[in-house]
Amino acid sequence: MQEDSSRSPSYTVACEDYVHVVEFSPFTSGTPASLLAYGGNQYVVVGTCLFQEEDVEIEGVEFNVLRAFHHELRVDALAWSPESRLDRIPTIRLCTAAADRKLRLLTSDLQDRHEVKVMEGHTSYINHLVFEPTEGKQIASVSDDHTCRVWDLDGNESTVLRLRSPGMSVCWHPEEVFKLMVAEKKGTIRFYDLVTQQAILSLDCGTLISADWCLTNTIKVGAVAGNDWLIWDITRSSYPQEKRPAHIDKARLFKWSRANENLFATTGCPGKISSQLFIHHLGHPQPVMIGSAPVGSGLSWHRTLPLCAVGDELSFSKALWRVFRSSLIWLRAFWIFLG
Repeated sequence: MQEDSSRSPSYTVACEDYVHVVEFSPFTSGTPASLLAYGGNQYVVVGTCLFQEEDVEIEGVEFNVLRAFHHELRVDALAWSPESRLDRIPTIRLCTAAADRKLRLLTSDLQDRHEVKVMEGHTSYINHLVFEPTEGKQIASVSDDHTCRVWDLDGNESTVLRLRSPGMSVCWHPEEVFKLMVAEKKGTIRFYDLVTQQAILSLDCGTLISADWCLTNTIKVGAVAGNDWLIWDITRSSYPQEKRPAHIDKARLFKWSRANENLFATTGCPGKISSQLFIHHLGHPQPVMIGSAPVGSGLSWHRTLPLCAVGDELSFSKALWRVFRSSLIWLRAFWIFLG
């Protein structure tokens, strides 16, 4: 490992409460700034981020709050709709999951219209959710109730896929809207055709905690299982082509960079005094960057920049989100922290 691979955050933004979830929008906002949302105990904050890499007149990061939504319970998962834009008629739309096993669809025009639609159907904890990425008219969610459910924006279930173990992660193909990836805790990742509601491909590993589909190169799938990260080339085998140990105290999250198909990040399990963030590159045998955050939670990559954000669940009134940065040439890494 490189001697200087351990980094402090490049940017830190203070928040008024705990940060449990943080998500950059993977879609363009229609403006130079990127949309970002973070969720805490009873709120969701939506804002814009503009970094010095995007505007030389900015020192570090410029974060502006657009809207704060009241949320009845702690936010456990969050996903952005591609309908969220700030040009033309501004619209913010995202969906959350909470411990009451309900989804909440949040919509705002940033003026007078603010709507919350509650969607019920899951019978256990919801682990992950995602919008259909082309039009945003459907939402997929996975749960400990051994189902993946596809919803329309009125809260109706259009599809229920029965799983063999808890659903941990769900990803939608960026262009082929009838293809869905579902990762199960027992170690199976299946790709479904939503027209036939049948699995068309599966991948295998050990007990799985988190998985992600590389949407810039969809033959690549990554996951964390136990202490290890794993990478598949789905054109070659159902078993991983690469597997390496990552976190001593078990890994928690795996996320591909949206700016570089060979760059990905993993985090250790929250609940420790300090949780580690590792940034990896497929061309390097060791992590190219290590960051740490007190009881870190959430993990999200910027849409176009080599920046990833994590949140902090701190035991005092101020939480933070932090951003780390990795150069695309030699992966000199920094990061962002929310708290």
